Amino acid sequence: MAELCRTDSSLTALDEEMLWEMMEDHRCRIVRSICPSRLTPYLRQAKVLDQLDEEEVLHSPRFTNTAMRVGHLLDLLKTRGKNGAIAFLESLKFHNPDVYTLVTGLQPSVDFTNFSGLMETSKLTECLAGAIGSLQEELSQEKGQKEALLRQCQQLQEYLGQAEARAEALRQLEADHGRMKREVSAHFHEVLKLKDEMLSLSLHYSNALQEKDLAATRCRGLQEELYLMKQELQREKMSSSCEREFRERSLKMTNDLEPGDEELSRLKEENERLRSLTFSLAEKDILEQNLDEALESRQELVNRIHSLREQAMAAERQRKQYWEEKEQTLLQFQKTKVDCEIYKEKMNVLQSQVVELQKERDQAYSARDGSQLEMSQNLAEKDALRRKVFELTDQVCELRQQVQRLQAQAESLPGPKQEPGAREPCPKRKQQLVRMFALCPWDDSDGSSSESQLWSDLSARSSRELVDSFHSSSPVPPSQQSLYKRAAEDFWEDPSSFSGCPETLEVDQGGSLGAKKGDADLDYEIVDREDLPESENSLQLSSGGLHLSASSVPVRRRPARKILGQVTVLAFQGDALLEQISVIGGNLTGIYIHRVTPGSAADEMALCPGTQIMMVDYEATEPLSKAVLEGMTLDRAVRLLQRVNGFCCLSVKVNMEGYKKLVQDLKAKVATSGDSFYIRVNLALERRAEGELQVHCNDILHVTDTLFQGGSCWHAHRVGPYSTKGTEQGTIPNYAQAQQLLIALIQDMAHRSTMARKQPSGGAQKLVRIVSMDRTKASPLWSSFDGGQSDPSQVEDPSTVCFWAESYFTLVPYTLVHSHRPSRPRPVLFVPRVVGKILMEKLCLLQGYKKCPAAYLSQEEYDASSQRGDIIQEREASGGRYCVTCSTVESLMGKNTHALLDIQLDSVRVLHKMEIFPIIIHISINEKVAKKFKKALQRLGTTEDQLLEAARQEEGELDKVPCLYSSLAPDSWSDLHALLGCVRLAIADEQKKVVWTE
Repeated sequence: MAELCRTDSSLTALDEEMLWEMMEDHRCRIVRSICPSRLTPYLRQAKVLDQLDEEEVLHSPRFTNTAMRVGHLLDLLKTRGKNGAIAFLESLKFHNPDVYTLVTGLQPSVDFTNFSGLMETSKLTECLAGAIGSLQEELSQEKGQKEALLRQCQQLQEYLGQAEARAEALRQLEADHGRMKREVSAHFHEVLKLKDEMLSLSLHYSNALQEKDLAATRCRGLQEELYLMKQELQREKMSSSCEREFRERSLKMTNDLEPGDEELSRLKEENERLRSLTFSLAEKDILEQNLDEALESRQELVNRIHSLREQAMAAERQRKQYWEEKEQTLLQFQKTKVDCEIYKEKMNVLQSQVVELQKERDQAYSARDGSQLEMSQNLAEKDALRRKVFELTDQVCELRQQVQRLQAQAESLPGPKQEPGAREPCPKRKQQLVRMFALCPWDDSDGSSSESQLWSDLSARSSRELVDSFHSSSPVPPSQQSLYKRAAEDFWEDPSSFSGCPETLEVDQGGSLGAKKGDADLDYEIVDREDLPESENSLQLSSGGLHLSASSVPVRRRPARKILGQVTVLAFQGDALLEQISVIGGNLTGIYIHRVTPGSAADEMALCPGTQIMMVDYEATEPLSKAVLEGMTLDRAVRLLQRVNGFCCLSVKVNMEGYKKLVQDLKAKVATSGDSFYIRVNLALERRAEGELQVHCNDILHVTDTLFQGGSCWHAHRVGPYSTKGTEQGTIPNYAQAQQLLIALIQDMAHRSTMARKQPSGGAQKLVRIVSMDRTKASPLWSSFDGGQSDPSQVEDPSTVCFWAESYFTLVPYTLVHSHRPSRPRPVLFVPRVVGKILMEKLCLLQGYKKCPAAYLSQEEYDASSQRGDIIQEREASGGRYCVTCSTVESLMGKNTHALLDIQLDSVRVLHKMEIFPIIIHISINEKVAKKFKKALQRLGTTEDQLLEAARQEEGELDKVPCLYSSLAPDSWSDLHALLGCVRLAIADEQKKVVWTE
């Protein structure tokens, strides 16, 4: 490195420590203000940095910002000594003069003829050129940033204009909203006023009704008072008349019996004499006794009068009560009379409506008769049109013969000769539905048998058809026998029409009862005899004289009639059917035809998009197979239709509404197919690629597409425990791939078990061999995804059936499940049962839990319950049986109580058939846990070993249960009390969940 030259006496005179102390004092400002990429070229030219140092400073991933990079640069220069400090200060003169002034206190006077001598002049020029280039690049970058900012500003201005327009529209909408709000408020106030008026009117009406009731009661009271006053008046009149009569009588008697003076004197003397008389003691006693008797009789009379008065008052009260009952009866009578009049009016209205309905019925009958007459006229017109068509067919045959004669003349001329049997193929247009081919799909080899079978079928069908449909006027289409009669009549009426060219007559077996006028359009095409099967060429009618002998004959072709909602069976040659049509849909919507290849056999059968395939009857490689596509998934339907390679029969119907809805859902991406079903996964699936769904055993998935990504996988959603809605989505292997994964998992488990054992000297020995066989060649040991159902009509070869195979099963990776939401408390079942007995004794003491008892049933009661299907589980006893019945469980559920069941796991399916879905609580048992039940097991007379053995057996049966269950881990509880709390929480949680059953 070159020695230092004196450039600035004040700096070069300082030693290394002073220089670095000056820079350390201002390290914070230097780190924040300096860009290291500008200084490193000069420092490299000054030979205080090399290339590796520059790369480390500028591009090391350890430094995440500029401050860290400048700090590391200063640390590197400090290791270079005084030369590093001098070179760093000189670089600050060029690029950061303000920092140079801050650090040194000197003004940066740049003298290009006087440098420190750390670099040569040529290298300094290169350094300056590089610095200028970097500055130009920064300038160009700043210009680009300026242009980008200008464009962004223009965009922001455009956005501002749009925002102002939207704001103006919003202000207009706000004004409209305010106006409508004011109108609504005004209408609201008017409504309130109307409500107030209605309320006041209703109050006035109610007050008027109350006043009316008060007036009626007052009137009734006044009438009663008037009646009482009349009675009192009558009594007073009677009493006054009696007094008057008494006075008159007394006056009369006094007048008549008035004594004279002598008699008066005589009476006075007798009175004096009586006064002077003295009575004896006996006479006094008699008189006193008489007086007492008179007093007693008087008291009796007074008591009798009092009782009579009370009876009179009671009679008065009873009379008033009868009067009120009479008034109420009269009111009820009036109401009943009004109701009777209303019912009479209603009956009159109903009678008038019945009369109108009768008139409409008569009109409908007349319209039906008219339509029947019109249809009969249409049939007659059809007959006339058929005759015209036959005449035109004769002309076509004549023209065809003329063409053949012209061709023969042309062949006789010199030119290239053709083979004797060859002829020029005539261009054919798009074929339509030919029912003759659909009904007689036989080969040319069995002509005789086909002919006999054809005539037997025709005779059998003609015997079942209506015989009187020949030239009928009824709306029923003509039968086969009627068609034969018409052909024979036309032949005998106009035999010349058959002399030129014989005709073939098609028998239409699919005529519609509701044929309209437009259905009478017929289509004819000239078909060569060589194109027809041999059985059809040999067809002849002995009774009518019709036969096939010409080389080319006209064949009547009728387009297929598609009636909405009706299933139509179409038979045709379905070679490579999926190349002719493409299908969409699934088990939820059905299988629909989406596209049809033009010119294919399916197109000739008039199949079109929107046609739903209900059933396919196809001729596979060996037997005749039939499958129903309704309710079938898209994957299985495609695999089934791929096997169709030959003659087939499709049962279809037009369902444009369902097809349009499915297509709209597919376009809107609401669904990816028409599949929708829920499955329970029976194995764990790891996530091996992006988009796959990681699945655990016993997870519930909602499958929405079985032909996702070309059928290699299924698209599914994971279902939460408390609802049927999907949460996480992804792809899972299809059924066949899942079966292969399950087989590989079993083989891996067998291999691990083999490796765990001691290997013999001969090497490892396999424990299991997975064999795959074709279903058509295998025994009943094989079963497929459809449950292994085979056609019972197919007789299997005894050589292929294993005589020892009494039952068979298949590996099922996915199980179809259905959801249930029970509203009542579900019964509870514990596994193992020994622990369940201990827990049931504790739970019965709590509210909301009760043990379901086993009722004793006699033989007669047992037979009756068995016929009703009421028995869940039974055990025999002397003279009868102890049974747990469905009625007992439902009675406990009806009391809002959890029924605690002590039954076996195989009874769960019986409960599911009765729409009862129990909660299964599984308590994991090991040796440590079994010791916690030691005292309780002693009370039951059971040992710990017996508990462990029962737990192992019942845990093996849990996988056969057709529903999910809840498991309690051994480390989740410490004692019996804690286990009871965990069980109650688990029961409450299971009650909230959705029940999934297989």
